[in-house]
Amino acid sequence: MSGLILKNVSKTFAGKLVVDRVSLELTKPGVYGLLGTNGAGKTTTIRMLLGIITKDSGEITWNGQEVNRKDVNFGYLPEERGVYPKVKIYDQLMYFAELKGLSRPVADESIHKWAKRLHVEEYLEITAEKLSKGNQQKIQFMTAIIHNPDLVVLDEPFSGLDPVNTDILKSIIIDLVKQGKYVIMSAHQMATIEEFCSNILIMNKGKTVLQGNLNEIKATYPVRRAIISTNQDISKYLKDFQVEHEKDFTYTIKISDEKSAQKLLAKLIENHILIEKFEVEKPTLNDIFIEKVGASSLIANLESEA
Repeated sequence: MSGLILKNVSKTFAGKLVVDRVSLELTKPGVYGLLGTNGAGKTTTIRMLLGIITKDSGEITWNGQEVNRKDVNFGYLPEERGVYPKVKIYDQLMYFAELKGLSRPVADESIHKWAKRLHVEEYLEITAEKLSKGNQQKIQFMTAIIHNPDLVVLDEPFSGLDPVNTDILKSIIIDLVKQGKYVIMSAHQMATIEEFCSNILIMNKGKTVLQGNLNEIKATYPVRRAIISTNQDISKYLKDFQVEHEKDFTYTIKISDEKSAQKLLAKLIENHILIEKFEVEKPTLNDIFIEKVGASSLIANLESEA
């Protein structure tokens, strides 16, 4: 079978089981979401599937063959940044390209192509320490894709990027999939994962706690909130609901079920309230993530990062 397949993969460090029988399949080009709090085992899983560290047990194959770093043409953007602060950008890009087997002429062409696409051409002849965090992130992204890999693993790819550069990176990821690339993305921005990923795996304490097609997962959950836009204040009609957000007469409220939402809509219409929008929503990926990993676990990890 083509693509990347992990079956019951485990890893122990110093007697602690950090990845416990994790399985996943990427059998066609696309973006696969790998999620979890800090310490959940995501990075260890990524390093095993790329052949950077060895697994203790289980099976990892790429296009039907056991994963070997020499045989898998992969690109990896780690969460930890790895640019050399005192080295010119062009020189370190060339170094990484040659490590991946590109000749200098081919590498030079690739460097300039991606530098133009990422709007960093003017920085090629200066050292990395003079770049902003966002531009350093774009340079590191270049090192992950400069050699035209088949499998790309992106760990927090949008870290440090402003909205304009985020959109540039998003367009490149979309193009990579169109070119038949397999992409694994790990990010804390749940809206980004929802935007890109059809299939996800959520890890907690080394174990898989949820896995599958995101739309199918959402379909198993009841509606949780309604969004109402009107032309006036309707607070008095919402006393029996928890209002999560309100701005310019647009309200996001929590609901117990769809029936309660329909009763509210009927009441508003009965009182001649002009409804510009009334929409019930399934839970977001953020809602599902917090439910599966536990709010206390998520808060603890966020506090540790602060």
